[in-house]
Amino acid sequence: MNHQQVWGVVLAGGDGTRLRSLTQLISGEDRPKQFCHLYGGKTLLAQTRDRLAPAIHPERTAFALVKAHEKFYRSEFADVEPHQLIVQPGNKGTTAAVICSLLRVTALAGDPVVAFFPTDHYYQNEAAFTACLDRAVTVARHHSDTAIVLGAEADRAEVEYGWIEPGAHFSSPFTNALLRVRHFWEKPSHRTAQVLFARGCIWNTFVMVGRASLFLALLGNTMAPGVLDAFVAMQQHKHDRNLAQDKLWAALTSGDFSQQVLTPSTQYLAVLPMGDVGWSDLGTPERVRAALARSGVRPCWQESAENEPSEVLAKTSAT
Repeated sequence: MNHQQVWGVVLAGGDGTRLRSLTQLISGEDRPKQFCHLYGGKTLLAQTRDRLAPAIHPERTAFALVKAHEKFYRSEFADVEPHQLIVQPGNKGTTAAVICSLLRVTALAGDPVVAFFPTDHYYQNEAAFTACLDRAVTVARHHSDTAIVLGAEADRAEVEYGWIEPGAHFSSPFTNALLRVRHFWEKPSHRTAQVLFARGCIWNTFVMVGRASLFLALLGNTMAPGVLDAFVAMQQHKHDRNLAQDKLWAALTSGDFSQQVLTPSTQYLAVLPMGDVGWSDLGTPERVRAALARSGVRPCWQESAENEPSEVLAKTSAT
């Protein structure tokens, strides 16, 4: 085991409900956005894999998935080893996905640096993103008691994003751009978002980098008693693991890692501002259209969408 290696975890188990009307229009079926060809001739999942390959070896990239989506991702992972696929019985949110991923990665690699990535991101400047990711990995290797969150420069008072209020400078010989995290603000009101924007606060991309042991410690500190132990016990079942997993999932409530774990753990976090990398969360039709407009890309489905009756477009924009 080489604890200096870095592992990546792609969080690809979401249902994509906010973008469903658009993905249905594009694909003709109820297909989650990460498995949809929004632009560029590849799915968002494939584009995420391409984006990460320069920084994290593909053989050390794992994927958090759900069983119900298998028909959409089976062909995408023809070149991926089975141990890299973390298939959950259902979508119970990012907290469960992070726990399962950490337990798989630590079983394979001990206590490596682990970086987590959503699949619905767009970066106009991917080279700048990769450079920031490399710096965050270097910091995490040498500061095992700190997790680093990548922050995107805000250009408006967005109420659908999470915000990070930065604090004091974080002293590190590897970068002078790192800041302490003073507070997380999850999907604030419009008034609060305006205040945060005026203060120069940063958007939370939910790209996180840190030692596996640190993430597990934060989970142990913030989760309800016994929850993390139940996951560990499930993993230790040798003959009836699937049954144990199904029982755990039946009793589990959906959880958001940012709210449940990051928000109460700011003393262990730092934020690395990426500057103007042209980041967007492709969570709504409006954001997809805005990202495509900035990039100058006009996929074939866009003309079809513009030719839809007004009531269909209104539904798509409101979803």
